[in-house]
Amino acid sequence: MGWDVLVIGGGPAGLSAAINVRARGRSVLTVSNPPEENPLWRSARVDNYPGLPGATGAELLTAMRRHAEGAGAEFLTGKALSAALSAGRWYVSVGSDVYDAGAVVLAAGAVRDAKLPGEAELLGRGVSYCATCDGMLYRGRNVAVLGYSESAREEAAFLERIGCSVRYFHRPRRCAILGGDRVEAVECDGERAEADGVFILRPAMAPAELFPGLALEGGYVKTDRRMAAGLPGVFAAGDCTGGPLQIAKAVGEGLIAGQSAAAYAAAAEREA
Repeated sequence: MGWDVLVIGGGPAGLSAAINVRARGRSVLTVSNPPEENPLWRSARVDNYPGLPGATGAELLTAMRRHAEGAGAEFLTGKALSAALSAGRWYVSVGSDVYDAGAVVLAAGAVRDAKLPGEAELLGRGVSYCATCDGMLYRGRNVAVLGYSESAREEAAFLERIGCSVRYFHRPRRCAILGGDRVEAVECDGERAEADGVFILRPAMAPAELFPGLALEGGYVKTDRRMAAGLPGVFAAGDCTGGPLQIAKAVGEGLIAGQSAAAYAAAAEREA
């Protein structure tokens, strides 16, 4: 089963996009981390969102999520790991599963982590971004987990349950992945651990990693007034497009991106 639109991100921009896709009568799947992992959730007071001064971030996210669910948006908890365009549809891998849609709205927030030394060179040769996807490859072997996301410890526990010997690094500041043809070790904040595999668990993938060829400007996704991101059927909204990093701006861009994505999917359907 496919969807008309797939939204990556469950913050204000992504939820606004999902609501507006449904307002255009199109199906939508929103892929995101649990709401509690969104930075806005921890805001004790939001005073500059029109009409709701003093609300907490958790209250705003909960209300927006309920609105989207009530409108018929579907939700999937997980992290998008890669995306590929084939025959006019986008195929997005989430964990070990793949979901397809006619258009995509990228609304995963501002993700600007620089790659670690050795990360790109050893990707697929011991470096992984998903413990539940690749963990069985390292059963009975030494692995290192670099935990930057809220769910990283859970993924490390999964690796231990399936028989991996896990060395966990909690939000390390400086890391390098070492090896020749394959990963051999990792050094983080002055500590070295021998490892056959390294799992780098960030909250989200950087936009250009998910969508190779995506145009960036100052590290943010470059869009036009329709929030089109320069790749067929890809739109972006919210903090990933740059400042000001405000809820009202994210919601407005999400509205435009959702409407644009729904229109794109409808046009593609008519042409099929």
